[in-house]
Amino acid sequence: MDVRTELFINGAWIKPSTAELMDVVNPATEEIVSRFPLAGAADVDRAVDAARRAFPAWSARPLTERLGLLQSLYDLFAKEREDLSQRTTAEMGAPITFARQFMTELTMKAIARTIEIARDYSYETQSDGTLFIREAFGVVGVITPWNNPAFMAAIKVFPALAAGCTVIHKPAENTPLDAFFLAEMIDKVGFPNGVYNLVTGTGRVVGEAIDGHSGLDLLSFTGSTGAGRRIAELAARGPTPAIMELGGKSATIILDDADLEGAVRDSIPRVFMNAGQLCGSWTRMLVPRAKLSEATEQAVTLANAYKLGDPLDPATEMGPLVSAKQHKTVTDYIRIGLSEGAKLVAGGTERPAHLTRGYYVPPTIFTGVSNTMRIAREEIFGPVLCLIPHDGDDEAVAIANDSDYGLHGGVFSGDAERGLRVARRIRTGQVHLNGFKFDIDVPFWRIPSIRLWAMFRADWL
Repeated sequence: MDVRTELFINGAWIKPSTAELMDVVNPATEEIVSRFPLAGAADVDRAVDAARRAFPAWSARPLTERLGLLQSLYDLFAKEREDLSQRTTAEMGAPITFARQFMTELTMKAIARTIEIARDYSYETQSDGTLFIREAFGVVGVITPWNNPAFMAAIKVFPALAAGCTVIHKPAENTPLDAFFLAEMIDKVGFPNGVYNLVTGTGRVVGEAIDGHSGLDLLSFTGSTGAGRRIAELAARGPTPAIMELGGKSATIILDDADLEGAVRDSIPRVFMNAGQLCGSWTRMLVPRAKLSEATEQAVTLANAYKLGDPLDPATEMGPLVSAKQHKTVTDYIRIGLSEGAKLVAGGTERPAHLTRGYYVPPTIFTGVSNTMRIAREEIFGPVLCLIPHDGDDEAVAIANDSDYGLHGGVFSGDAERGLRVARRIRTGQVHLNGFKFDIDVPFWRIPSIRLWAMFRADWL
């Protein structure tokens, strides 16, 4: 078992202020695979102090040198990528094929695109005699989630470093192994002391110490809406600018002229990918009422064909949920759906019979769903799809927009112009027309993308 007892602060592996350790549980086996240190508020203070002292020299360092270090980091990641994939599978249950082809590859792409964007970025511009200078924002607190841990760290940490910021990073307590991998790579490459600092622990202690810390200049968080509310409250006391990406309840609209079979076939993976643990999952499928029965039959057939099993088996298509807590949350929502009167047509609360342990929930589908039901309104963050009928474009748009969330969505139509008109009316960050295509450069939510440019502060002379 891999036991970690040190934090990475100011370029060194040091003992935390407490002696407490927390377990990392493999969600497929329910066995402890690692332990890591629970830091305290004093450790956050040390990390912030190190980052503040490192910031002047790092931000003044020539861009070519900062990007040279990032390129070395990329090269080392490329050599050690299988280690990262294995850690991701062990800590959060992602099937190894998915971890390799999606999670690790996206992490690599994030580093590469950060280097490209930073190299071509306009750091100074002039307009009517005014010179605009974009400089590094300062010390950035980065809090990352457990559902795609390495990639989410990559799109926060690396742009900050490229911009000349220094970082204090707290990973989710379910998935710290990828963050230790990142710290090890940064240590091996030889980044200056204090530029990147890793502080592991709970959100209640370490997270709140970061959120309300007066030494931060910017806070970046991805996670639950409830945690986001608390972070906003703590950051406002600074006040510290906080950039947050929270939950989702994305809708797929299938119009009456769409290729129904193709639309359902393309949508289902967007629901069940990563066991439904993606904030952009298309968990509401809006189908013409006359075609609801046909769409349901197709969706159920696809859902029942998923292979659940050992995440280390390359043939496994869906692994477990990340934790016992998340398993309870998802199965509780399935019971809520039944109590609300929705009809369960696939999956359910029972673990597949061939699996004797692990936090597995099979691909689950409800029909007979109203958009007023909790299962249609609240983020379940698991493999649960709600099929909702609509009676035309206007009603479909109204249902899609009747949500507290706004991250993602899809529209399927046999007429591209009609589909685009509907897509323009959906109040969400990304809308995919007639199929899903991932593009790392596309803004995700209904505000400008924050990857590199949010790490800069614009001043004028």
